Amino acid sequence: MAAQEEECKGNVKAQLAKLFEVSLKVTVPNEADVDPLIAACTGKFGDYQCNNAMGLWSKIKGKGTQFCGPPAVGEAIKNNLPTSEMIDSCSVAGPGFVNVVLSKNWMAKSIQMMLIEGIDTWAPQPPVKTAVVDFSSPNIAKEMHVGHLRSTIIGDTLARMLEFSKVKVLRRNHVGDWGTQFGMLIEFLFEKFPNFEDATETAIGDLQAFYKASKQRFDSDPAFKERAQQAVVRLQGGEEKYRRAWAQICEISRTEFHKVYQRLGVHLEEKGESFYNPYIPGVIEGLTKQGLVEESQGARVIFIEGINIPLIVVKSDGGFNYASTDLAALWYRLNEEKAEWIIYVTDVGQQQHFDMVFKAAKRAGWLPQGDNYPKASHVGFGLVLGEDGKRFRTRNTEVVRLVDLLDEAKNRSKAALIERGKGEEWTEEEIESTADAVGYGAVKYADLKNNRLTNYTFNFDQMLNDKGNTAVYLLYAHARICSIIRRSGKDVEELKNKGTLVLEHKDERDLGLHLLQFAEVVEEACTNLLPNVVCDYLYSLSEIFSKFYSNPECKVIGSDKETSRLLLCEATAVVMRKCFNLLGITPIYKI
Repeated sequence: MAAQEEECKGNVKAQLAKLFEVSLKVTVPNEADVDPLIAACTGKFGDYQCNNAMGLWSKIKGKGTQFCGPPAVGEAIKNNLPTSEMIDSCSVAGPGFVNVVLSKNWMAKSIQMMLIEGIDTWAPQPPVKTAVVDFSSPNIAKEMHVGHLRSTIIGDTLARMLEFSKVKVLRRNHVGDWGTQFGMLIEFLFEKFPNFEDATETAIGDLQAFYKASKQRFDSDPAFKERAQQAVVRLQGGEEKYRRAWAQICEISRTEFHKVYQRLGVHLEEKGESFYNPYIPGVIEGLTKQGLVEESQGARVIFIEGINIPLIVVKSDGGFNYASTDLAALWYRLNEEKAEWIIYVTDVGQQQHFDMVFKAAKRAGWLPQGDNYPKASHVGFGLVLGEDGKRFRTRNTEVVRLVDLLDEAKNRSKAALIERGKGEEWTEEEIESTADAVGYGAVKYADLKNNRLTNYTFNFDQMLNDKGNTAVYLLYAHARICSIIRRSGKDVEELKNKGTLVLEHKDERDLGLHLLQFAEVVEEACTNLLPNVVCDYLYSLSEIFSKFYSNPECKVIGSDKETSRLLLCEATAVVMRKCFNLLGITPIYKI
């Protein structure tokens, strides 16, 4: 049992499941593989409940059972529970729900152990060792805009949650760096810069404008269009001069992307479309040998059951497309990188495309049927809308550049700090780093707190408000907790080892229970790939802390329970910081 407890050290739900597993085996010995159904309680009867009785009753009634209904099954489950220091009391309610009240001593001891051993001991343990998270994925020669923001920060958060859970994460930036538009860009580059290798980002200037000018030329000049189409063939045929020009354009774009990633604190390894290009012929040949690829109207396609359009893997002109690249990338990730979970973060509009690619992979036997590992998941997200309810754009209908948006967020948070008189109190460096943390944190949190599948309205005033469910409110709440600990003048590291945490008052216990639910919340967010679950938890944590701290009966500094309550403050700050870390937000320590 000790080893099992070690396995799910921070996860109360998992630890209770182990106890109820023992009880269920004794209660219904003839029913194989009954998984304990444990949930946190919202009612007043307990902290957690086991909800197996009704389901079990429907299985066993009529089999000559000794039980006479779900409540009797619930009573037996309760009575067969092994004794544990975790549980203070149990009761059965309604149709057999077994309610559990946790022991205050056990709760306090668990929180204190986390403080001594570190929050990493509360990390979830998913059943995978290696995952690929494919996110951000901007197109070369186009600037990153607001649409890339969602993929970048949702993908970064999913990667962080998996990394915290001890999974090796391959963070992949599948940039659009191959295809027909490159002929147009290369020809335009040759025209503008006869010595194209001297072209730098300074010389080219605005990449977006460069792209637009080349596209205009392509659409209006038939001779240029023909040269551009030839350039694609030469590039894809590996001609040296064209490859060098292509590499030059990619490098200039990369410098631009890097500026955004640096500000957002996001790390990615680029493996663009071009990386998988050499693998496409072999992958398609393999699928053809399996009888999956068929001829249709001059193209080569895979028919997917239940979908009325085929997946085109070779176009009628013999060229490859997104599906060809995505199949080759999926093959590579499964076979070369040995990933057990491959997660694609793109807008919901690409749902059907990925659904078809995954179904083709299942037909080929690359992925198992059902929901077993290795598996591939598409993480879709909605649009960023403006105040008018339409896609977020600038006044002249351009998409909003990500760099401008981040500048604006930082400048506004800096102005708010100066307005609050911090210009006199703080160094320039403190102002800058706090404005970075608050501005960029506000943009990230405003996005992540929504269920990713919904559209959300971008509003600076709302996201930079220091009241309500915003990053500003949460960052300030964390800074206040840090200032309580500082004001006490106590060495919190010393208190962790010498002091004792107790949860006597109801508000202390409520806060302790919420802290203990951290591990299962992160596990749920990871399993369902939903960052907003962590945001909801973090906001509730700060609200529950506020209720505890503002209660005169729970006075911290100068009370006879000062040591215990300082430890509770520290535990709250530690859990808040880990939530910030998972969301890619930098905490602040003073306000």
